[in-house]
Amino acid sequence: MREILGRRRRLRFRRRRRPVHLDAALLCATEWDWPVLPGVGLEAAGGGAAGRGRGDRERGCACPDPECVVPGAHPFDPGLLAASTDERLVRWWWGNRPDAPVVLATGGRAPCAVSLPAVAAARALGVLDRREMRLGPVVATPTRWSLLVAPYTLEQLGELLYVKDCVPSSLRFHGEGGYLVLPPSETGTGQVRWERAPLAGSASPWLPDVEAVVDALVEASTSAPDGGSRLRY
Repeated sequence: MREILGRRRRLRFRRRRRPVHLDAALLCATEWDWPVLPGVGLEAAGGGAAGRGRGDRERGCACPDPECVVPGAHPFDPGLLAASTDERLVRWWWGNRPDAPVVLATGGRAPCAVSLPAVAAARALGVLDRREMRLGPVVATPTRWSLLVAPYTLEQLGELLYVKDCVPSSLRFHGEGGYLVLPPSETGTGQVRWERAPLAGSASPWLPDVEAVVDALVEASTSAPDGGSRLRY
C-alpha cells in the first residue's frame, strides 16, 4: 500500500511541474518586451518515417521537410511575423504546446545577436573577460553560442562590415527579420541554455552595441599570440 501511495505522489508531482517554457516565454514577452512565438519543435520519439530507428537524441524536425537543416529550431506555424508580446496569446500558444521551443524574433525593438561556433565562442569569451569587455546575455547550444546585442539595422551592419579588413566567415548575424531560439528549449542539436544568463530581477537585460562586440571578436582573433588559430571561427 505504501508503494502505491508513493507512486501516486510521484505522478501528482509530475503533473504539477512548472511549465518552464511558458514561464520563459512570458518573461521575455511581458517583462522584457521581447516578441516571441513557439518554434516547430521535434517530432515524437519514434514517430513518423523520419523518426523510425532514431533515439531521443536523434529526433527529427516536426516540420514537413525531411532534410531540415535546423531541426526543431525554427518557426513554422505560426510564422515568424506572428511573434508577439501579448500575454494572452503567449499563454494560448504554450497552453496548446507546452514543450514548444521559445523563439525570439530578432530586430526592431528586440535584441539582435552575433553567433559563432561553440568552441571558438568559449575561447573568445575567455579573451574578452580578460580584457574586461562587458557582455550581455549569451545563449548556448552544443554547436553554437550567440551573444545578444542591442538592436541594429541592416544598414548599420553593412557599414560595420564594410570597413573591416577581415571578418571571420563563420560569424552569423541575427538581425531584423531573423530569429533565435532561447532557453530552455530543446532542438535537434541538443538543449539550449544560458551561458551568461540575464541578471535576475532586471527590468530588461543590458545589451552591448553590435560594433563593440564585432570589434572585440575580430581583435581577439587577429591579435591572439597563436595568430588566431585557437579562435578561428
